[in-house]
Amino acid sequence: MPKHAPLTIRKMLLIAFLLAGLLPALLVSVLSFYQARTALRTEIKHDLQTTGKAVGEHIDRVLFERVQNVRSWSQLAIMQDMQIGDIDKRLSVFLEETRVSYAAQYISIDVADLQSTIVASSDPRHINQRLSSPPVWFSFKEDDQPITIYHLQNDQLMISTPINSDFTLQPMGHLIATFNWSVIQDLLNHAAQHATELALVDEHDRLLAQSRNWSQPRYNLHTHIPMQSTLPIYGWEVKLNKEHDVAVAPVHRLGLIFLILLVVILLFSLILVRPIARRITQPLDNLLEFVKKLRQPNVVSPPLSGPVEVQALHQTFTKMAADLAESEQQLTRAAKLAVVGEMAAAMSHEVRTPLGIMRSSADVLKREPTLSDDGREVLGFIISETERLNKLVTSLIDSARPRLPSKIPLEMQSHLQHVCDMLQKQAQDKHIQLSLHAPGPVTIPVDQDQMTQVMVNLIINAIQILPEHGQVAVSLAHDQQFAHISVADNGHGVPPAQQAHLFEAFFTQRAGGVGLGLAVVKQIVEAHGGTITYSTSPWQGAQFNLALPLNP
Repeated sequence: MPKHAPLTIRKMLLIAFLLAGLLPALLVSVLSFYQARTALRTEIKHDLQTTGKAVGEHIDRVLFERVQNVRSWSQLAIMQDMQIGDIDKRLSVFLEETRVSYAAQYISIDVADLQSTIVASSDPRHINQRLSSPPVWFSFKEDDQPITIYHLQNDQLMISTPINSDFTLQPMGHLIATFNWSVIQDLLNHAAQHATELALVDEHDRLLAQSRNWSQPRYNLHTHIPMQSTLPIYGWEVKLNKEHDVAVAPVHRLGLIFLILLVVILLFSLILVRPIARRITQPLDNLLEFVKKLRQPNVVSPPLSGPVEVQALHQTFTKMAADLAESEQQLTRAAKLAVVGEMAAAMSHEVRTPLGIMRSSADVLKREPTLSDDGREVLGFIISETERLNKLVTSLIDSARPRLPSKIPLEMQSHLQHVCDMLQKQAQDKHIQLSLHAPGPVTIPVDQDQMTQVMVNLIINAIQILPEHGQVAVSLAHDQQFAHISVADNGHGVPPAQQAHLFEAFFTQRAGGVGLGLAVVKQIVEAHGGTITYSTSPWQGAQFNLALPLNP
């Protein structure tokens, strides 16, 4: 590994910390910024719509009041002065007082005869002048009284209605009120607050009035509200704009504050993370040096230090190194055992032949009637020892050359019952209770002969090691993946120091035992894709647990 590897690890830790700590915060903040901006835009549009609706209602109310003023004035008794001469003084004084009472709402209020000559006015200069009016914009009737509104011109809106005679009920002139359109402009200016722009347009999108700051909507937030009028005015709309940068300025300020905080946190993190990264990587450097010198003699494990995770890595790695050393020793022993096994397999035929001859000869001699008691005792020794040697040769062959299993579906409940019945005689000879607990049938693909060998080895081991009046219990169960078989006894069990060597070749607890039975059992079980483990039985004795796959 390169010398600069620890430095690279520090950089990677630093980058990982920054990404893990700051990137989620940045993403959440960006999303929050976007959501806040969207919510603010929606709220601003809603506020614009509320303002537009209120302004539209105010404009309609102003226009409706002006129409009602003209209609009610035309019906006053003083308007009948048109039927007598010299009306300009009294009626003009009334019109002037009326105009003044409405402040700046009206520019002038005039009365004209049927020839369109002004006969009375709030402005004396208009008297005897010919009425000059723009083209008619629209007309309608209010309580059967005709109302005419002329086109807007020079910020003036003329509203006209006939003056009828109380005697003839025929028109004898017109009352013309010139409304000051600047009132509408002022209304829009008053509503134009906080960078809001307003305009009033007709059905052809022609501008009728606008606030002083009005501009065409380009990159601004804008909306339009149709004006619901009590007068027969159709298609008028109140348009509203709001400067986008001004509208979202609070969010932009919040984003700027966050960016400044992010930079400060980034600088602080860089200062803080470096010693943390060094504290994490220093134990890794020590562990790296330990790995480099692992093959050297008398290498010493580095001291345990650093965070908990690094300490766990240190402990795991040193344990792995110790396990590797132990595995190397086991492989050496296994290689030696393999050589011994090969030799045993090669010699087994030559050994079994004379053993068979010796056993047969001893059986023949034992049937001689003239044989002395001492002779019979010696022949018994020969028969037992040849039997023991034959079992030893068989175990050596099984451990040296295990054959691959020939799997067929086997119903284990009946098979285990068969094995228990077969070994019941040996158990009864020592007054040992051999029992089977198998609630239901379980079928698994196994080699029947090898599985018989496994169960016979386990049960005979238990019978041979137990004293008289002991108990051996065989049980069968299954789950969705495995069939579970256990062989438990009520003996003394295996001491913890010896449990790790149970399945090693030539390890035995029984006097006269070879120590190959459990090693052969483990080979067979693993060849079937299963596992075998040791545990303490419910009687505090030994228990061997097999797990064989239902569908290998």
